[in-house]
Amino acid sequence: MKNIAILGGGISGLFLANLLEKYSSFSYKIFEKKNSLDLTDGYGIQLSVNSVNLLNKLGFEKINSNDVYFPKNVNFFDISTLKKICDINLSQFNFDNNRYTTLKRSKLIKFFLSNIPKEKIIFDSDLIDIKEREKLTLSFRDKNTEEFDYLVAADGVYSKTKEILFKKEGLPKYFNSIALRGHIHNFKNADISLYLGPNFHVVIYPINQNNEFNFISIIRKQLSESEISNRNLFNDKIFTHNLIKQISDKSNLNLTEIVKEIKCFPIFVSKKIHIPQSKNIFLTGDAFFSFPPSFAQGASQSIEAAYELFTDLTNNSTSYYKTRISKTKQINSRSSINHFAFHLSHPLNIFFRNIVLKYISKNESFLENYLGKIYNN
Repeated sequence: MKNIAILGGGISGLFLANLLEKYSSFSYKIFEKKNSLDLTDGYGIQLSVNSVNLLNKLGFEKINSNDVYFPKNVNFFDISTLKKICDINLSQFNFDNNRYTTLKRSKLIKFFLSNIPKEKIIFDSDLIDIKEREKLTLSFRDKNTEEFDYLVAADGVYSKTKEILFKKEGLPKYFNSIALRGHIHNFKNADISLYLGPNFHVVIYPINQNNEFNFISIIRKQLSESEISNRNLFNDKIFTHNLIKQISDKSNLNLTEIVKEIKCFPIFVSKKIHIPQSKNIFLTGDAFFSFPPSFAQGASQSIEAAYELFTDLTNNSTSYYKTRISKTKQINSRSSINHFAFHLSHPLNIFFRNIVLKYISKNESFLENYLGKIYNN
């Protein structure tokens, strides 16, 4: 029996483990660097139908209905006036029980964990070396060494696996942007609300049936090397408060009053696509490629990539990277376009952008090409 090491207990790694547990004869272990998985995190994620279709293979459609929400539209607003620009009907891409879904990330993690035996997750596992002989030998900081037939690196944007394999080239780059995340209760709009501002945008959407909403804002922010490396900066309440005030002052949403439990994160993205030389090492999720967060496909692509890898492993195929590179390029280009368009600051550029948005939001051929090709995988 072939055995697989999965590095990372995030969405991609846990989904792959669920597939292996239910549909294959592979043995596996999950190695997680942290000492536990945070199941109290209330921040939200969006799952488009391409990933929900795959999750339903594990019975996701049976999750408690109070714990999920099915938005029908994404509504675009000018944040300074709160005037609606246009909307896009997301439900047009739904089929059967596969619906665009929002929920707390922790709820999805709990769903995954419910199907994985506890003994298969090894915590406090900090990878320090990989040796390729007849098998892959993994060495950890606690001096534990184990051998596996395959290594699946699902250890996130700061992937230690990529750092070992590709040295500095494997490290992500700062995207000159910061994310603010928080919670809102009883927001007025029940669908996905996207507010466009100069050099920032805000997304607010429901994450369950209890009037809880996720708040996230992406703000362009140049930082020095010392500021980027200073992790304490992003835990500084004054720094975070100044950022939320900066965008709140440019809107009528009173964000400083309605957003609770605000946290601040620097955004890092992948420099380029890396492919390991070893045919037995696979990168998936953010460890393979981390996108700019303006197309809401991070979680969905982590799920989709894990399924593609599972299919390759079980069919003894070699098409994983070819398929993943093609989809990654599509997502990355759309994410970059969105990031640019959402953050326009010159009034004339904003005027013409809004005209274009009104047109393309109702253009079926454009929507099918831009969204349908991604959502209806």
